[in-house]
Amino acid sequence: MPVVSGDTVTVHYRGTLADGSVFDASEGREPLLFTVGEGDVIPGFESAVIGLEVGEKKTVVIPSDEAYGPRYDEAVQVVPADAFGESTPEIGAIITVIADDSSRMAARIVGISEDFVDVTVDFNHPLAGEELTFEIELVEIVPPQE
Repeated sequence: MPVVSGDTVTVHYRGTLADGSVFDASEGREPLLFTVGEGDVIPGFESAVIGLEVGEKKTVVIPSDEAYGPRYDEAVQVVPADAFGESTPEIGAIITVIADDSSRMAARIVGISEDFVDVTVDFNHPLAGEELTFEIELVEIVPPQE
């Protein structure tokens, strides 16, 4: 019986970038559990699972617009270093920024001016703009709970 939207499924997967480097995999962990159509995973991954049968494997290439979207230049912003208060920003660090509406957003520090006056922060998802390849194996279609 093939997967349809609304099914809860478990899958094993391996995600790679265009250069072949692995960015995520379920190997050594429990399979990923999600309900198809609820938006718990990227759209291209959901689409790839539809129609699979238990035990079936599939490799799919997902363009950025069906993954984490494009990179936006305007999502890279320069902020004053004193906005970090007592903490010392480091390039590559992931920080949590609290927006005016109290929502939280993750961002990565990508630059610090030589005079330590400004810090460049990237609010793009780390995989934004990337074409992703997934090897997917459908492990189970979870029976509905009654």
